[in-house]
Amino acid sequence: MKLSAHYNKASIIVSVTVLLFGAVIYFFAINYIARNQLDRDLDEEIDELFEFINTYHRLPEADFNGDQTTFFITDHRTATRFFDAPYQNPKEHKPENGRAVEGSVILDGVIYKFTITISRDSTEYLIQIIALITLILMAALIVVLFLINRYVLNGLWQPFYTLLNHLKIFNVSENSGHQRLITNVKEFEELDQAIATMSSRVKSDFQNLKQFTENASHEMMTPLAVITSKLDTLIQDEQLKPDQFEQIHDIYGATSKLARLNQSLLLLVKIENNLIDDAEVIDLKDMLTEKIRQFQELVQSKDLHLIANLISRKIIISKYLADILLNNLISNAIRHNIHGGELSITLYDDKLAIQNTGMANAINADHMFDRFQKGKRSEGIGLGLTIVRNICKMYGWEVTYSQDECMHTFQIVFDPSLVG
Repeated sequence: MKLSAHYNKASIIVSVTVLLFGAVIYFFAINYIARNQLDRDLDEEIDELFEFINTYHRLPEADFNGDQTTFFITDHRTATRFFDAPYQNPKEHKPENGRAVEGSVILDGVIYKFTITISRDSTEYLIQIIALITLILMAALIVVLFLINRYVLNGLWQPFYTLLNHLKIFNVSENSGHQRLITNVKEFEELDQAIATMSSRVKSDFQNLKQFTENASHEMMTPLAVITSKLDTLIQDEQLKPDQFEQIHDIYGATSKLARLNQSLLLLVKIENNLIDDAEVIDLKDMLTEKIRQFQELVQSKDLHLIANLISRKIIISKYLADILLNNLISNAIRHNIHGGELSITLYDDKLAIQNTGMANAINADHMFDRFQKGKRSEGIGLGLTIVRNICKMYGWEVTYSQDECMHTFQIVFDPSLVG
């Protein structure tokens, strides 16, 4: 839910609650005022009654002043009291809600108890009209608040969404600078300034890291090449004793592994930071056919039964990365296969599947593509499948691993937009 929606929800709930609470208070206040007005009218009726009796020395008619007035002889005086009572409409001959007052008056030494009743329908009708108008105004106010919150707030927050879009398309490897935001809101100006400073610092740190990685890799390869060359010379020395030869051979293997590790880590850095952008349209069938030819000798050395079902399928990818991707997957399938086992390479319309027989894998399938994950018997550096995963991630593909008894399957599902 967007921030504006949260604000709208809270604003409307608070507004409705306050308005309803105010409407209830307003209703009772109007009702109280109207009742007091009726009581004042009844007070005036009493004054007119006393004035009539004092003037004419007799009791008035029952419809005195158009009101319903009754008299009863009593033996004691009655205190003046106001109360609700039914009122009989003389014109429509139907009962209505009324307001009454009772009291006592003395005429010729006789105490009379009187009751004057007036209609309060007109007052109640007025209250209903006021209540209806109030409800209409409340509804109109809520609608206006909703529209204001929806459109005015969206306009006020537009600079924020602009900055958010800038952050979404931000690429640390691009040289373009931060596009400054034009706004008259101070808070958004400060946010824009902070983002500009942050992006500049991130790009600077990235360039420093990139340069350090490239320099470190380059500087490391030179001594490794020298060490490898010297070891090649020593291994060819016929005067070496068996134990010396074995030690030099171990050093040579460790040096070669270190060189491969250095190259793999550098490649991962380039992939993760999108530094390889030479994508082109290639026919995956042609590359797979060439890879199968290159690995033919290894396949024959393990007496593997190779099954290749390939169709012509063009994809958009860096040829350099495609070569590494296929090389890692096929070499992995051969390396972990059993002697006389099966190797299947199938290229479908939208995916590539590579299957091989082999021992049950000791690595959890969930961690298969993590860095430095490898089997106990593996002589690799544990980065091959990590590179495969990152290449697929770079192009929006999905790579999965599954195992069914002794059959291991790696599958790459291509992004339809990158399939030709």
